Amino acid sequence: MRAAMAREKDPIPTSRVRRSAQLGRLAAEQAARQMGTRAANLTRDEEAAQAALSRRQLETAEQIVAALGTMKGAAMKLGQVMSFLDVGLVPEEFREDFQAKLAELRDAAPKVSFKDMKRVIEAEFDEPLDELFDTFDPVPIAAASIGQVYKARLRGTAGEAGGPGRNVAVKVQYPGVATAVRADMQNLGLILRLMKRVAPGLDPKAMADEIRLRIDEELDYELEAANQRAMARLFRGHPFIAVPDVISRLSRERVIVSEFVSGRGFEELKQLPQADRDRLGEIIFRFYFGSMYRFHQFSGDPHPGNSMLLDDGRMAFMDFGLYKRIPARVAEFELGVQRLGTEGRAEELLAELHRGGFVQDASRHTPQSILAQFREITWWYTVDQEVQLEPEIATRVMIELSDPRSSFFAQMRHETLPPDHLFGRRLEMLTLAVLSQLRARGNWHRVAREWMYGDPPATALGEQEAEYLAERRATA
Repeated sequence: MRAAMAREKDPIPTSRVRRSAQLGRLAAEQAARQMGTRAANLTRDEEAAQAALSRRQLETAEQIVAALGTMKGAAMKLGQVMSFLDVGLVPEEFREDFQAKLAELRDAAPKVSFKDMKRVIEAEFDEPLDELFDTFDPVPIAAASIGQVYKARLRGTAGEAGGPGRNVAVKVQYPGVATAVRADMQNLGLILRLMKRVAPGLDPKAMADEIRLRIDEELDYELEAANQRAMARLFRGHPFIAVPDVISRLSRERVIVSEFVSGRGFEELKQLPQADRDRLGEIIFRFYFGSMYRFHQFSGDPHPGNSMLLDDGRMAFMDFGLYKRIPARVAEFELGVQRLGTEGRAEELLAELHRGGFVQDASRHTPQSILAQFREITWWYTVDQEVQLEPEIATRVMIELSDPRSSFFAQMRHETLPPDHLFGRRLEMLTLAVLSQLRARGNWHRVAREWMYGDPPATALGEQEAEYLAERRATA
């Protein structure tokens, strides 16, 4: 209890010097540890050496968890990215411990005292808390990377989306987090170098560019409220997907108020029977991929903590701070590439990737090598077969996508990822990671063909969604 109280009072480190010192000490310590391990390996046999490096990798992960867990902002967001890219970063015998350590970032972020959070709310509204809400539970129900979520009940007629007494979720930004995030931006290189010690295939520059581009948007809860309203409109009345309504008049730059929903979280869903997990996996796949290719806008954070199973069987999706809208031409280009790869049209695939800027010098590649690379990365949803997803599958795809261990690493050095497509590839990889942790099974290609080729649905969920989309078009 005392430790928890101490963590609650810990200030968010906002000074760039202070935060740099924390990260710098960790980086230096890990460099020394790894050098020591490599030196000792010279006198060990291969099996013992590998075991030592594996243990050191796990220790690195634990120390990254400890360092990033004291922060809020970009450092915390990076930790959360790792928390559901936990497949393949350490050997199988350490994976369970590694997942547990990284899950701390996702599910048990350090808390800020309610007194300080209350000040943020009252400053945003310029009104006392008890005049805004009938009741307000001071114990947070969730912790996000840059804020905490509380349960409250609306007063009188305050709610636009329901009557008096409506239960709502109130997400409040940590005090001082904007300053902390900007400090993180200055220290981003240090943070990413720490992450590369665990996941050496990460592209620090691409990740840094993405974070810098989106971080200001994520700090603006009014923008997030607009994103959530857009998604709620797109899925209103959907048979198996729900997006909570936003209470617009009670949302501000540092506070967002939305419909309260409750249900079963991801850890519980992982224990469900196979058939239930298969259904939920298809819903997750349809929500993220379908939003991108049907509506050209999508949540960029396929995170286990951002969805839950409601009592009526629908999946609710939350948190739209990381959000992306893409032009129709970008979506159609990607679908065209998927069709070419699926059909094995290797020469046309290489030409199209060259035209789209993925391949700078086509002479450095062969059509067959490009087709082979495409298939290694996308086979789980471009091959017409039932696939039982497992963490090892996400491991292999992640390695082939960006890791020096990839069999295509030499040709990847002559490829680029245009900015318009970066967020979509992130969504693709992270959705696979979530489905793999769920161990969902299905013919993902038959589902994807609905937006790739306009095929009729091949599943019961697809038929329900097709009927819903037809009704939307008829009333539009």
